[in-house]
Amino acid sequence: MDFSRVELSAADAAFHDRIRKFLDTHVTDEVRRHDRETGDNFHEGVHLAMGAEGYLAAEFEPDSTEGWNRVRERLWELEKRRAQAPWVTWGTTIMVARTVREFGSPELQAEVLPRVTNGEVRLCLGYTEPDGGSDVATCKTRAVRDGDQWVINGSKMFTTGAHNCQYVFLLTNTDPSAPKHKSLTMFLVPLDTPGIEIQGVRTVDGDRTNIVYYSDVRIDDKYRLGEVDGGWTVLMGPLNAEHGVVDADADGLAEVSVMEHQGMTMGATVDRIAGIVGREGPGGRRALDDRSVAYRLGRSYARIEMALSAPHMFGRVALAQTMRDMSPDLMDILGSASALPIETDGAIDEGGAEYLYRWAPLFGIYGGTLEVFRNMIAQHVLGLGRPNYSPPKAKAS
Repeated sequence: MDFSRVELSAADAAFHDRIRKFLDTHVTDEVRRHDRETGDNFHEGVHLAMGAEGYLAAEFEPDSTEGWNRVRERLWELEKRRAQAPWVTWGTTIMVARTVREFGSPELQAEVLPRVTNGEVRLCLGYTEPDGGSDVATCKTRAVRDGDQWVINGSKMFTTGAHNCQYVFLLTNTDPSAPKHKSLTMFLVPLDTPGIEIQGVRTVDGDRTNIVYYSDVRIDDKYRLGEVDGGWTVLMGPLNAEHGVVDADADGLAEVSVMEHQGMTMGATVDRIAGIVGREGPGGRRALDDRSVAYRLGRSYARIEMALSAPHMFGRVALAQTMRDMSPDLMDILGSASALPIETDGAIDEGGAEYLYRWAPLFGIYGGTLEVFRNMIAQHVLGLGRPNYSPPKAKAS
């Protein structure tokens, strides 16, 4: 691993200054407050401004003549995090848009892609079902062909951003008699189609996700992505990107671990708490002088650094487990006032530890549960066998 510093050229340094000024102008306290209140992790004004400035197009096609070099890509990602720019909806949009470019018909690409890069069109993920859990291949949402159209019935859970998006990347079952990975077909469904109902669901950490119902939804065949019953092939690219099983670029500028955004949020929270416990109290004593406080705070720093250094899905598991383990410690260090959320009188650390504590259970199920990822590591990295979930055999009497 190369820890040497990247020396910015004069042009890249000017680019860095430009994007920082742009983000400081558009990602205001009001934007951040809106994000906390709605739980959307999306702000249309900011998103459209990024599109108008050409930043979305450059991020979508970094290898194009309008795109960025790898240093500028990395600077942009780091500066968005520093500014706390709402990001989730663009994350799903860029994954799906690249799949549309690969598997969509020329007609569909022309309808969608130009409006993706100017910010007018956003795309969300329609995988999980209310009783399906992390195994998305057990899909029960049905798509039945009717001439040049398809009729879709079913429901999807955790369709985050659907209320701010124009299309959903929808996984359907088109052959219930076939094995589960051979029965799937993917569609890009316009969310203004009659028969679609979006209902908001607020999670314990304050985010908004959605359950979406599909009742006799009719769409043209042009919205199909890939072959009929070949949806697993279409789905694998976005699914691997979400899971973090894609190879890192050799230049060393890629993120080491998946979910680095969450790791940096943890680091900022611990930094803030270190400043609090390092201040002298009325008697001249610091909370940090208690060796147990110093030990737990140091352990939190070490866990975060370790998790951020773990590659791919290892980092995802390490970061999620770290948040689960350290957030109760941080609240205990700060005392009862740490239970107060942000913008509450008396909130000792701007609600940071309290937010991590609520966020931790959700972080451990993004894109699949920690148990699923541990099984994937065991099978596909360590070469161990498939887990056996069958009930134990009854003992002979």
